Amino acid sequence: MPELSQETERGRTGALFGLAEVTGPSMVPTLHHGDRLLLQYGAAVRPGDIVVLRHPFQQDLLVVKRAVERREGGWWVLGDNPYAGGDSTDYGVVPEELILGKAWFRYRPLRGRGQRSPVALARWVFSAARPLLPDRSASRRLRAR
Repeated sequence: MPELSQETERGRTGALFGLAEVTGPSMVPTLHHGDRLLLQYGAAVRPGDIVVLRHPFQQDLLVVKRAVERREGGWWVLGDNPYAGGDSTDYGVVPEELILGKAWFRYRPLRGRGQRSPVALARWVFSAARPLLPDRSASRRLRAR
């Protein structure tokens, strides 16, 4: 289950935006271990958005998931990797007050310090930073289960 660095929560006091680092495989292929996120705290959440939330049973643990559907009592959230688990299929609906913010942008840092070919470097430049767009198909996946 992806957890976020604790700097995310410490920097939250009064800030409108923050940064987080993703660890774990549950949001692959959208997010990978080591990706950085630009978060907006308190943003309105819609189905398909990627959100940062407190784990319902371990509230000192911050996780990143996709908000799939609003249900009675909060949000149903899923990871993009169906084999990783650690989402609403394990802990149910997440209360609204546990949703900290919405991720808007993903930055993938350059890995390794060695020599890189110009082609590999150009590939990284064009794929390193991307906006995180809502995936409305997530609710269709939920209905199929």
